[in-house]
Amino acid sequence: MMNPLHFALIGAAGYIAPRHMRAIFETGHRLEAALDKNDNVGVIDSYFPDADFFLEAERFDRHLDKLRRQGDKKIDYVSICSPNYLHDAHIRLALRNSCHAICEKPIVLNPWNLDALAEIEKETGKHIFTVLQLRYHPAIIKLRESIRQSPPEKIFDIDLTYITGRGKWYFMSWKGDPSKSGGIATNIGVHFFDMLIWIFGPVKENILHLQQADKAAGLLILEKARIRWFLSIDANTLPPEAKEKKQMTFRSITVEQEEIEFSGGFTDLHTETYKNILAGNGYGIADSRDAIQTVYVIRNARPIGLHGDYHPYLQMFK
Repeated sequence: MMNPLHFALIGAAGYIAPRHMRAIFETGHRLEAALDKNDNVGVIDSYFPDADFFLEAERFDRHLDKLRRQGDKKIDYVSICSPNYLHDAHIRLALRNSCHAICEKPIVLNPWNLDALAEIEKETGKHIFTVLQLRYHPAIIKLRESIRQSPPEKIFDIDLTYITGRGKWYFMSWKGDPSKSGGIATNIGVHFFDMLIWIFGPVKENILHLQQADKAAGLLILEKARIRWFLSIDANTLPPEAKEKKQMTFRSITVEQEEIEFSGGFTDLHTETYKNILAGNGYGIADSRDAIQTVYVIRNARPIGLHGDYHPYLQMFK
């Protein structure tokens, strides 16, 4: 096996950070340094208790620069799990220190930020990768293959429903501020939009029916599909079967009214993502563009209300 690579991680106290730590651990590499303004990062002890930890970005940046100058201890990759609006700045921090970047989705909030990052890639010779883990889900790969074998003229009818109940804390955090999170469609929907575009082809039309602080819905017309989508963090919109089981999360994708089962198999997808990145097969800036453009349009669109072909769940708002 190759010598372990050196990783640093930004956003160590966040929800998604443990999956990145686990992926670094399971691929046989080392986390050397971590950054977060919050110090509730005991999860590091489960994987890399010897990692240096920083509360201030300036000292973390200085540390990466120091390790770079030491040569053999240089950081190879910086994993970025920080709030959405900071991704762009933290990617730049990584590349300035001659590191590759592995960034959680959304890689940026605005499409034009991708162009600027592409320029920095060229300048530094370092690569920016993003986590599009649903592209590695076995059920999603199987669905994509079946769609690719369908008649060219076939247009599929899809319903996407994703509800994940969140408490009052959500609106007090950065996630509740659209200028920082990108709003509901970006914060909880971008990976689903990426997955659907990956399967059914590029966007032809993007119609918004509902846009509220805690829910959004619309119609996305792709090359091979018409997708009615509904995203919500309002637990009151959970279907009766989820409420009866006291489940706070419900996800469903139906293709031609047939449910696609992909509720399991999520926990290992970050490790699979890292394996592919380290093998030279990771997803980069260009792979992110369509989904970033889609959620940007949704965020800035004016809802047309309950007109046309809208998601069945919107009946509850009549």
